[in-house]
Amino acid sequence: MKNKTTLKNWYNNLNLAHPLVIAGPCSAETEDQVMQIARELKDSDVSIFRAGIWKPRTRPGGFEGVGAIGLKWLQKAKAETGLLMAVEVANANHVKLALEHDIDVLWIGARTTVNPFAVQEIADALKGTDKIVLLKNPVNPDLSLWIGGLERLYNAGIEKLGVIHRGFSTYEKTKYRNNPEWQIAIDLQNRFPDLPLICDPSHITGNREMIFEVSQQALDLNYDGLIIETHIDPENAWSDAAQQVTPAKLKQIFVDLKVRKETDDADDFTKRMNKLRTQIDEFDTKLLEILGNRMKVAGQIGVLKKEKNVAILQNKRWQEILDKMINDGNQKGLSEEFIIQLFKAIHQESINHQEKIINN
Repeated sequence: MKNKTTLKNWYNNLNLAHPLVIAGPCSAETEDQVMQIARELKDSDVSIFRAGIWKPRTRPGGFEGVGAIGLKWLQKAKAETGLLMAVEVANANHVKLALEHDIDVLWIGARTTVNPFAVQEIADALKGTDKIVLLKNPVNPDLSLWIGGLERLYNAGIEKLGVIHRGFSTYEKTKYRNNPEWQIAIDLQNRFPDLPLICDPSHITGNREMIFEVSQQALDLNYDGLIIETHIDPENAWSDAAQQVTPAKLKQIFVDLKVRKETDDADDFTKRMNKLRTQIDEFDTKLLEILGNRMKVAGQIGVLKKEKNVAILQNKRWQEILDKMINDGNQKGLSEEFIIQLFKAIHQESINHQEKIINN
């Protein structure tokens, strides 16, 4: 699959004056709930109404969706509001039912994207349709797996493609429900700059109080749209209550968000930007020099450990370094998350250097 400008045709044909917004409840619960939310979102910046019909849960026993009956509620909401309708599909039968009920947008969830067999089954079931199909990133941070899912859909002749960035699972505790790992989405964006990229701040954060912050970050990174969960009574939602906002709050988010220009052609902007980028380049070069020198010292430590038959990993020393760097980084305005990621990478590279010395 190669990038081409036609990948964005379906998005451009929406003729929006603002980024695309997909919104609605995590789960369709009752007909009244679906209709009330859809009516609240009519005549807002929302173009596509989303609702979970089948809900893949981590463990059995939770609410797993109302099933096919909810598709009739979406048909009714579409007829009354004119909003396009979107649902998640996880197998060929879901696709069949969604197509029978004239659902406009089908998205493939993170738990499904991780399974190439499931994605292929869905792609085969979608052959010959002209629906918009959106692929969420896999649960784990694997760009190749995300692209592989895209290729399966593309090879099935699906032309209206887009991707949803909903963050990635991690065993580490962070402020996010799913760590955004922005660089992975940026790498995908660089590979396919014309492929519509949509951010899911609801699943990234798991916290309604952070929805605006992450939505603004996405727009600052030139994302094409947002998919946000909204509910008339979030506290009593049947699934993912903590990450849903009211329609009124959602509309206020639309007001507060700022859409940035991709660039500015003014001479003054260009001159100032080039000067700042030159400074960045100089600092990057110095960083590499410092890291190279650090690894030389790590190598000398490896020689000493080999001489004395000492284990490479020294957990106490590593924790002392990490704690100190987190504290020092905080004083310099660097986030704990960044410091942990940075020094884990540095530590792993140091281990690699020492292993080569000790085992040769």
